[in-house]
Amino acid sequence: MRRCADADNSGPGVSDGRGPRGGPVARVSAALCAVGGVVALLLLSAGSAGSANRVHAASAQSGVPVAQAAAASPTGRLFDGVAAVGALFNETNGKLGSHFCTASVVHSAAGDLALTAAHCVYGRSGTMAFVPDYSEGKTPYGVWQVTRVYTDSAWDSAQDPDHDVAFLKLADAADGVPIENVTGAETLGSGLPPGELVQVIGYPDDADQPVWCAGTAKGFSATQLEFDCGGYPDGTSGGPFLADVNAATGQGTVIGVIGGYQQGGDTPQVSYAASFGTAVAILYAQAQAAG
Repeated sequence: MRRCADADNSGPGVSDGRGPRGGPVARVSAALCAVGGVVALLLLSAGSAGSANRVHAASAQSGVPVAQAAAASPTGRLFDGVAAVGALFNETNGKLGSHFCTASVVHSAAGDLALTAAHCVYGRSGTMAFVPDYSEGKTPYGVWQVTRVYTDSAWDSAQDPDHDVAFLKLADAADGVPIENVTGAETLGSGLPPGELVQVIGYPDDADQPVWCAGTAKGFSATQLEFDCGGYPDGTSGGPFLADVNAATGQGTVIGVIGGYQQGGDTPQVSYAASFGTAVAILYAQAQAAG
């Protein structure tokens, strides 16, 4: 099942969020692989390093539901959302169109990165915008334009489901403040084993609120995670698998995004995500280094 609106897949990798694709292709080079192990170690401590940048994090609405008891056939429920997770929109002449996928703010040195699935944004032309904590037409933390997209060369060349991950560069606010200072951010986790208790948030195409569910991120394969909970139809692609969520802020460690195998799953009851490993760590470092 394709979990976002159909995209124009006529071209590779890097998009300019203000118009047709342009600029150098954001690919992971072989030279960067040598630093992959170091980068992966750095990711696990990124959240604490970013705490000083979260100027308004204390006032960010959390609205995180209490983790539900285990159920044989759990189903996600709609809720008001959290500050660092939001919906991706088409935007025309400054006006939001329909939302088509989900993304989350992740901590970065410049405070301007979000994370989603590569199949959500690969080859998409036109302007995209990210609206954190979108709910019922409200944009409590503003509208942030996507200026650049970073995907792995393994995705660009063959749409490898193990690399269905994309980082989004977001333009700062008019006063120069980056999004992370407004919403706070998730920590990017890498190399964690299956079996983590996670909360998964996504924006269904046919709903004006996000869906939430808690459960275990099981190992589907050596490179893919599986999350079993109903209520995740088209539009939820890119939704984060969040471990170690802070109940007060709604922030946690993102260990995957809905995507990967079957572009996230053929039914709303089962969702997949590519496991985050060295390749994602390298892509993350490259997105930050681009400035």
